[in-house]
Formats: sequence, structure tokens, C-alpha cells
Amino acid sequence: MRERPPDLPVLVAMTGATGAIYGIRLLEVLRELEVETHLVVSRWAEATIKTETDRRVAHVRALANVVYDEDDLAAPPASSAFVTAGMVVAPCSMRTLAAVANGLSDNLVQRAAAVHLQEGRRLLLLARESPLSVIHLENMLRVAKAGAVVAPPVPAFYAKLHSLDEMVDHTVGRALDQLGVEHQRIRRWGERRAVLRAVEPDDA
Repeated sequence: MRERPPDLPVLVAMTGATGAIYGIRLLEVLRELEVETHLVVSRWAEATIKTETDRRVAHVRALANVVYDEDDLAAPPASSAFVTAGMVVAPCSMRTLAAVANGLSDNLVQRAAAVHLQEGRRLLLLARESPLSVIHLENMLRVAKAGAVVAPPVPAFYAKLHSLDEMVDHTVGRALDQLGVEHQRIRRWGERRAVLRAVEPDDA
């Protein structure tokens, strides 16, 4: 797991793709872990939060230490001088993916993502769409070549998750891994077998 630089905030952006719960849970877990968070919520993300969850937008905003308006291109994350431990777009719409892939900076989410790429900082995109067209795939390849990590939320069936909440938390845990944030939120591959092997000699 990559080591996270100390005392740096995590920038979380939520866009209008389905899967608002990923951004919400990421904010909740980072808050529990006492990691400072800065947040940008797009207008369409606000609509998705209202449609998909029982959370109020004001409640989601309150989970972050600092909140910016998506149209505020004078906000700190628009500048390369604003240093972070990384940026996560959760969920990441195909519109946002396309903008990042083509160097557009029409709002703060896109501008902050561009800054993270040009500065070589961690940029994680939880891209949400299915099926994927050739255009989607080419945009994913383009941002990956530029240094971003494209991580569509995919259930890890080996972890034997029992609920939607556990599936969401597993994805959030993997996002934390990318940021280098230490946590014990997921069961990793092989952990159960390792426990069984440790028990077997005592049973013999």
C-alpha cells in the first residue's frame, strides 16, 4: 500500500453519475479516520444524492472539513500550490472523464483533476457507466496514460460480501489503499486462508 504523505488533505469530488453513496461513504470513513477532506459537489451530484439516497445535500457537505462551489475556479484546488494527498472523483461521470481526458477545465472538479495530473499527484476516478463504448474506453486509456487510476466500482466476490453496504465499503477501502490511508475496512484476498493455516497446527 502506498504511503500517504502526512497531514495533507484529501480532495473528494462528486459528480452526477449514479453511485452517490460511494462519495458519501468515502467522506464518512475519512472523517472517522480523522483525515482532513475538501469537497466539491456538482449540481448533478446534488440531484443524484436526492434521488438515490435518504441523505440531505447539506448533511453530505457537512461531512467535509472544507466545501467549494463547482463554479469557483478561484478556489484553492484550482491552483497547483494547493497540495493534497490525492483526489478522488466518486462517482465519476463519463462527462467528467471526457473533460479530464481532453484537458478541459470548465468547472472546479475538472480543473482540480487537471492540476493533479500535471503535478503528478494521485487522481482516482471511480468511473460509473455500463456498457462502455469505445469512446469511454479510449478516454479511460488516455487518463490512465496521463497518470490517473481508473477504478470502476466492482464487487469483490472473494470477500463474500453480504450486503450492498459491504460492497460499497469494499470499494471505499480500495480507494483508501490508493491514497495510502491505513485502515482495516476490508477483508483482503487470502486473509481467511491465512487464519485457517494458523489454526490448523493447533487442531492437529
